[in-house]
Formats: sequence, structure tokens, C-alpha cells
Amino acid sequence: MRVIVLNPGSSSLKGSLVNVPGDDTVASDEVDWGADATARTDRAAGVARLIANLSGGAPVDAIGYRVVHGGERFRAPTLVDDGVVEAIDQLAAIAPLHNPVAAETIRAGRTALPDRPHVACFDTAFHATLAEEAWRYPLPDEWVERHGLRRYGFHGLSVEWSVERASTLLDRPVDDLRLVVAHLGSGASVTAVSGGRSVDTSMGFTPLEGLMMGSRAGSVDPGILLHLLRGGVSPDELADGLDHRSGLVAVSGSSGGGREIEAAARDGDARARLALDMFARRAASGIAAIAASLDRLDAIVFTGGIGENSATMRAAITARLGVLGVATVRAESDADAVLSPAGAPVAVLRVGAREDLAIARDVHRLLGRDAD
Repeated sequence: MRVIVLNPGSSSLKGSLVNVPGDDTVASDEVDWGADATARTDRAAGVARLIANLSGGAPVDAIGYRVVHGGERFRAPTLVDDGVVEAIDQLAAIAPLHNPVAAETIRAGRTALPDRPHVACFDTAFHATLAEEAWRYPLPDEWVERHGLRRYGFHGLSVEWSVERASTLLDRPVDDLRLVVAHLGSGASVTAVSGGRSVDTSMGFTPLEGLMMGSRAGSVDPGILLHLLRGGVSPDELADGLDHRSGLVAVSGSSGGGREIEAAARDGDARARLALDMFARRAASGIAAIAASLDRLDAIVFTGGIGENSATMRAAITARLGVLGVATVRAESDADAVLSPAGAPVAVLRVGAREDLAIARDVHRLLGRDAD
């Protein structure tokens, strides 16, 4: 089964052509949308070009899409129709950087390939297994019920893939594993996984909660936000600051990514050094806190742009986790691997983020067709 996978992000559209089963990536391509995809007016044309490039003029069987927020309604991969696209768009209020772009990408994909099935796969779906004690906020009932306030969690497709790879790398069944998956990149989260099920996660009602991120603050004292609003900062200014001008960007004073900030720190830039130290501190604290939701900790899985590519950051984080029995891991690897010594009480893994393969598999399972 030939599946085109489209992953619309806040700054780019990534695409793959995957043969499933088998996880054979035939082609991959990307469209750069700049710093803010929502500001681009040519996204639909980019989607059409990417689909044409990936297919190479040959038939494809289906198209799968990553959608960040599925709300209460979407808890599994879903065959797309007009109502599904409209519902994805309506969730823009709680995922403004992602869902409008995803909805437009799906519309453009359906226009380009109108006779093929289209499947939406949701980052929030993996976390539908959270117990009420994990998803409920300690807020007044009327707020919770009127506004649908709950912890949804994100990066679910990345976590899903990481759990499968951890099972293979550790040669242990998924049902027997207790993991913390640390997806660290421009967006960052940690998820506790018990027997393949999400039991706790750091992102919440929106992708703003939790760890320090590339340009997002993560969790801050809500009193600060009230203070800013009362001090004359508008809701739009507050949203822009929290989404685009916080996190590593704010502390380092750089608009670059993790590699650029690490290079600046090596050259003696004190602000870059502080930004990295804060990122490591908060990631380690997040891992330790989320591990409390497990009855034991078998492994920590690092994934995402920073998690999988920065041995320096992995070392800085694991050095802070001795209290959990984690040894400092300095090993570099460009491939999925167990980085900790044999027999370590808590294994440390590096796994490349492959949401595209998780989506392709989900599409294949939903449509119930085989590769022949």
C-alpha cells in the first residue's frame, strides 16, 4: 500500500511516500513556510506541488495527515469527510498555530487527489487513555464543563513510534515496558507510558504547557499572566509572546535553533549557556516528575530534533537524574540505539522521530488493506 504522509507544522510541511507494511520510505520532501506558517498565503499550492513530487506521477493508495489537536471527538485515526475538516478547523482556538494549517493542508490534498481516501491522525489520540486524575485540572466545575478544559497531551504520534522502537531495541514486549518518552525539539514534552498506554504527559489543554521549548515558555506561574493582562498586555500580545518569543529564543537572545545556541555557548556566549542550562534543568525535572506516574522506570527515550541529535543535551539532562538511578550518557549516535551501558538500572535510548511511519501504519490499519 503506497501512502503519502503529510505533516504540516508551524514552519514547514514535511512529506513522505511510504510503502506499508514494511516501513519502506520511497521518497521524502519538504516545503519551507518560514517562521510562521499561518502568515503564508500560498500553502495550498505548496501542498499540491509536494504531492506531485512525492507521487512521481505513479498511483498512490491513500493520504495520511498529522493533525495536532483532535479535541474530545477524535480519539483514533479518522477517515476524512467535509465534517471532519470543519471540526479540525473549529479546534483552532486551542491550537492556533497548527489546526488551521492542518485543515487547509487536508483541503488541498483532497483537491489534488479527490478519488483517494484521506485519513487524519491526531497527536492527542495516544493520550485518550489518561485517567481522570491525570487529565482533570483542579478548576471550578463550571469552567471545566463549559469550556471543555482537560489535559489532552500532544506528540502522541512520536511517542507511539518511540514505544515501538524501544520494544525492538530492548528486545522486550511493549506490554512489559515502563517508559518515559522525552520528545525534545522546538516543541517539547515528556510522556509516561505503561504497557503501551499513556498514563501522564506534560503538555495539556494546549501545547503551551510543560517543558521549556524552542520559542514557547512552557509552564509559568499563572499569576504572571494575570499580572501582564492587568498591566495592559493584550491577549493577542500575550499569545504572541508565549508562542513565538519565549523559551530558548527569549533566554538566549537568538532566533536560531538548538545547534546554533549550542555553538554560541561553546564560543562563550553567557546567554546561550544559560538557555541550555535552563532547558536541561526543566527537561530533567519533567522526566523525574512524570516518572512518578509509573510503578517502575525501565527506560528513558530521547527523540525529537534536540533529543535525538544533541548528545550534549542528553548528557546534561541525564546528569541531573542520578536520583532515579540514571547514569550520565554521553554517547553520540546517528541511529536508533541503546546509549546506556549494558545492565544499567534505567536504559537510555535514542530514537529518531518518525511520525510519518506511525501515520502510514495507522492509515493501513484503518483502511484494512494489505500491501498487495
